[in-house]
Amino acid sequence: MSETSDVKVSVIGAAGRMGSEVCGAVEAAEGMRLVGRFDQGDDLGDLNGADVVVEFSVPDASPGNVAHCIDRGVHVVVGTTGWDDARLETLRGQLASAPPSSSGAPVGVLIAPNFAIGAILMMSFAAKAARFYESVEVIELHHPDKVDAPSGTAARTARLISAARAEAGLGEVPDATVHDPGGARGSRVDGVPVHSVRLRGLVAHQEVLLGGAGEMLTIRHDSFDRASFMPGVIAGVRGVADHPGLTVGLERYLGID
Repeated sequence: MSETSDVKVSVIGAAGRMGSEVCGAVEAAEGMRLVGRFDQGDDLGDLNGADVVVEFSVPDASPGNVAHCIDRGVHVVVGTTGWDDARLETLRGQLASAPPSSSGAPVGVLIAPNFAIGAILMMSFAAKAARFYESVEVIELHHPDKVDAPSGTAARTARLISAARAEAGLGEVPDATVHDPGGARGSRVDGVPVHSVRLRGLVAHQEVLLGGAGEMLTIRHDSFDRASFMPGVIAGVRGVADHPGLTVGLERYLGID
């Protein structure tokens, strides 16, 4: 493939741990060319003529970065967490009035809570299992430099589980706790208990515990290195132009649904 036909990619958050890994993955990927590295305080300008931007920044900066891209007709693959329902709804409105991409097609944006293929499968398995078990809890474990809790993956897992439970007619997760002044029982995401651990030496890990009378099913995924996310990032870059509008979850590109 000639250089002129390569997908031109810029990375926002390029100096960060994930961003620097993405830069290396793009440079190594066939049919892609890294054309821009941007970080906090940089003028994004025309994004160095990128066809696709990969955005790994921080929750407060991400919506503005993504809006800058779509206003210029550039597809975006987003790995930053913090995209709640209100932010997603705002983004849908921005996409509805966005100019077309350089190819003339509508702009596509992928918001992916996790790019590890195993983590995506873990979420899918948990949603499939959820309707069979009375009890369920999610435990996510990350390095202590992570700025948000719970993780985007844990929140999405809990929402998928909650939807599956509702469809199956299950009620609330049983829990007789009435006194918890310190919050030991964790938070609730759509009614599912979620617990966050921040520990030096970890990268990204999650367990889903499902319990019924006399048994427990544990579904666990571990990312020991950020390299585990790169095949998913590259798949997102390759697929985003073929999915106009907003897509939440890389599973939509991979047929894991």
